[in-house]
Amino acid sequence: MKVIRYPTRSDWPTILQRPVFDNSVLQEKVRMVLDRVRQEGDKAVHAFTEQFDGVKVVDQMVSEEEFSEAEALIPDDLKAAIGIALNNIRKFHSAQYVPEQQVETMPGVLCWRKSVGIEKVGLYIPGGTAPLFSTILMLGTPAKLAGCEDVILCSPPNKDGKLHPAILFAAKLVGINKVFKIGGVQAIGAMAYGTETVPLVYKIFGPGNQYVTCAKQLIQQEGIAIDMPAGPSEVCVLADDTANAIFVAADLLSQAEHGADSQVLLVSTSEKLIAEVQIELVSQLKNLSRNKLANKSLYNSTAILMSNISEAIDLVNAYAAEHLIISCNEAENCSHLIKNAGSIFLGNYSPESVGDYASGTNHTLPTNGFARAYSGVSLDSFVKKISFQQLTEEGLANISKTVEMMAMAEGLDAHANAVRVRLKK
Repeated sequence: MKVIRYPTRSDWPTILQRPVFDNSVLQEKVRMVLDRVRQEGDKAVHAFTEQFDGVKVVDQMVSEEEFSEAEALIPDDLKAAIGIALNNIRKFHSAQYVPEQQVETMPGVLCWRKSVGIEKVGLYIPGGTAPLFSTILMLGTPAKLAGCEDVILCSPPNKDGKLHPAILFAAKLVGINKVFKIGGVQAIGAMAYGTETVPLVYKIFGPGNQYVTCAKQLIQQEGIAIDMPAGPSEVCVLADDTANAIFVAADLLSQAEHGADSQVLLVSTSEKLIAEVQIELVSQLKNLSRNKLANKSLYNSTAILMSNISEAIDLVNAYAAEHLIISCNEAENCSHLIKNAGSIFLGNYSPESVGDYASGTNHTLPTNGFARAYSGVSLDSFVKKISFQQLTEEGLANISKTVEMMAMAEGLDAHANAVRVRLKK
């Protein structure tokens, strides 16, 4: 990691800037795939699966036999771990349900809202360098709790034309039985437009590489909703001299191993800690199976030395990290000053990996600075809020003059008349 000492505020935007890529060529390639899937359906999906994944898949939908085979391959201890994680995630997301209250805004005028699950949702689960079966728990659980009627899942097949057993086990455990062996842009296109085999959906969730991300952004322009804008995964650690360098280095590496484009940032008021963390990174990196990816990520990452905790917090807010770990004295007090972050981990014993897997919070979070305006996935992500109003005759009489005057002032006579005809009646 490169080290920057006591940067001026005018330098912050440059220091905190994420990598910017020219994706014009990427968009052209992705658009070509999407257009063919829309026009040719399953035929195009099969062709692109063979081209990009190197395998010919005859039956795209996972069969009951495949679910059973997968379950038999999962060790009992992993099954137990997935079950515990699911239970915690379900508890946390169930608590997000709040009964809607009816409000009488004036005598005879009753208003309320109702949460209605999005009928058809699609989940994309990467299966390349890491089969992210944990994401099924994070997305499938709130989808089921929200009452979504049709939940489908797409994930890329391996060279044998199968999905990772843990992906199928997690899907079945959550209650998703429409699973398709389709990956990449063709999966996003299949869910967005529908094919002979894959039903179309109204909203698409899930992470992916730059091609999948681009595809989601393009189909959003056509009216298909997506969970949120996404970029490479990232972590920021805010630490003072009370932090443990071993823990901090482990947290930075846990994010760096996602990929060479992952973002890793250390913000500290202690030069001694930064030096100790650098030593620990080298030591721990040797033992990682994905050390080449992590090393590339670290090469593009930064440690920033700040003069005091107040300025450090301002810098962290300016960065708006996906994951923010606060390893400081009085970490909870520091957290009250954080305005921009996807998910916050407090204290020396709250590693980011617990949020990724099993604490209960959702790991699908805004990246690339979008935490300034976006929230992570929650129960609300899978519902629509429909508003209602019901007026009695007295209620209409009470509000009629207000509506008529405002409608006439805007020159909308028919709006005013819709009230008048009822009063006359």
